[in-house]
Amino acid sequence: MHNTLTQKTTLQHLLSIPVIVAALGYFVDIYDLLLFGIVRIPSLESMGLSAAEVSTTGASILNWQMTGLLLGGILWGVLGDKKGRLSVLFGSILTYSIANIACGFVQSPDMYKILRFVAGIGLAGELGAGITLVSEILPKQLRAIGTSLVAGVGLLGAVAAYFTVEFFDWRTAYFIGGGMGITLLLLRLGVFESGAFEAIKSQKRVEKGNFFSLFTRRERLIRYLKCVGMGLPTWFVIGILATFSNEFGKALNISEPILPGLSIMWCYIGLSAGDLASGFLSHGLRSRKKAVLYLMLFTAVFTGVYLYGGVQTPSMLYGLTVLLGFGIGYWAMFVTIGAEQFGTNLRATAATTIPNMVRGTVVLMTTLFGYFKSGFSVIDSGALVGALCFMIGLYCTLTIAETHDKDLDFLEK
Repeated sequence: MHNTLTQKTTLQHLLSIPVIVAALGYFVDIYDLLLFGIVRIPSLESMGLSAAEVSTTGASILNWQMTGLLLGGILWGVLGDKKGRLSVLFGSILTYSIANIACGFVQSPDMYKILRFVAGIGLAGELGAGITLVSEILPKQLRAIGTSLVAGVGLLGAVAAYFTVEFFDWRTAYFIGGGMGITLLLLRLGVFESGAFEAIKSQKRVEKGNFFSLFTRRERLIRYLKCVGMGLPTWFVIGILATFSNEFGKALNISEPILPGLSIMWCYIGLSAGDLASGFLSHGLRSRKKAVLYLMLFTAVFTGVYLYGGVQTPSMLYGLTVLLGFGIGYWAMFVTIGAEQFGTNLRATAATTIPNMVRGTVVLMTTLFGYFKSGFSVIDSGALVGALCFMIGLYCTLTIAETHDKDLDFLEK
């Protein structure tokens, strides 16, 4: 009877409204985050741009979206600690939903840039706020599983985005994304604020959401940088191996052209499965660090196979992309570690900015990749960028403090 009651209680926690809303919010977040990359060419061509203009303008718009993500990560993180996790969760959803609906009406590249910038700001807040809320609401024994469920369900938004564009016009795809976000807001009535935040909400003496305090103490800064460093291999796989899979396909002499959009979709399918697995792995090992370490090493091995394993067919390449996606399925776990590393008065700031800082490093990765290609092959250039990301990631994982079963009811001084 006791075990049955325990199982029922566990299920009730994992299927609670806050967990469901955070998971669905991240689903819509990922859908909208990747949608521009999928509709970039048809949307810009419909505005009368030439192939050369599509390339340069598309890159510029993507940079505007990425800048919005970086700035939005700071904005929503600070608000999450000052005003509450729910204000960010729903404020970010509302912002990117309205921006995406507006993208469905856009008529000029300049307005497109502004709207993707606003969408980027909105998209920056959902994951960190959701992970923080779920981490603080769930019992500590269930935090890993709960946050992995949020990411596992959420990352399927990439698959939804791919197939939506397959069946609908690009403008309709934006309307669908915005509509899903607005619909999601209707679920907010059943979501409650975390007790940890409520406990410090009225404490005037406690400094809440000071982003710059992450950099004022050496020990805290190192903690923060290690959290960011752990995430580098995830976006190396997405931003280099999957995004430039067409270039790697040519370098590997694969006869058929490789489609980056399809590579990204398969990568996210693997990523969703990996995120679900990472929570149970961490729970079983009773260690966040070991779960991340094992998945990172798994990713490193299959990166070597991807680059130097003699891949000969598109199906082999796409299959390896699924495995690489599974390997970087520690994405939610590393964000959870980021949330658990910091006190309640700085937790949302850290958890929201950390994944967006990692996303921002893609600009450095692609720049390095381009630089290396001037003196090395595409394969070797990818390997050099990967080696750097994995060395940093492994060092940070091995040296960061374990947070499994850590009590989150503490403050940053």
